Amino acid sequence: MTVAELKQAVLALSREEKQELLLATLPEMSKEVMQDRGFLMQLLPVFMNLIKDSGIDLQQLVQFAMMMNGGQPPRQP
Repeated sequence: MTVAELKQAVLALSREEKQELLLATLPEMSKEVMQDRGFLMQLLPVFMNLIKDSGIDLQQLVQFAMMMNGGQPPRQP
C-alpha cells in the first residue's frame, strides 16, 4: 500500500475512528521517528498549528506540560 492509498483510507474514516487510530498508533510511531531531530522540528509547527486552531490557550498548554513533567519546567536538551 502506498502512502497516498493509506492517506486516502485514513481520511475516509469517521471522526471517532480517526481519533482511535491516532491514540493507538501515534505513541508507537513516534518512538522511532522522534529520534530524528530534524523531523521533530518539521512536526512541531504542525502540532503548534493544531493547538492554535483548536483555540487552546498556550498558557494552559504550558501548565499542562509542567504537570506532565512533575511540576518542573521542561528540560533543556
